Amino acid sequence: MVSNNASSAIQAYLNAHDLSGQVAGAFGRVPGDPASMKPSPRLLLDVMDAAGSVPAECVFIGDAVRDVEAGDAVGISTIGYANKPGKDTSLATAGAVTVVGSMKVIADALT
Repeated sequence: MVSNNASSAIQAYLNAHDLSGQVAGAFGRVPGDPASMKPSPRLLLDVMDAAGSVPAECVFIGDAVRDVEAGDAVGISTIGYANKPGKDTSLATAGAVTVVGSMKVIADALT
């Protein structure tokens, strides 16, 4: 999981919702280094390094234009998650490969 939130906040959320076992790692902003936040590709590069993967093996799901920009910066296809009205247009315009309005669409595609 990649987020502009702190890794500790990500982990607290995962623990509170009993999701820790579903996520291999939490990569959040580097404390004291706002330049590490998306649209910087730094966190995506860190994830790929930890997983031993390359962009062609990855997909990134994001709900903001800066997520699409970060994915584009490293060559990762990004799925836009339009969780609010109007985001579908901005995510598509930014270059998301597809845009969904529900995470269930992605979950169903994976099963």
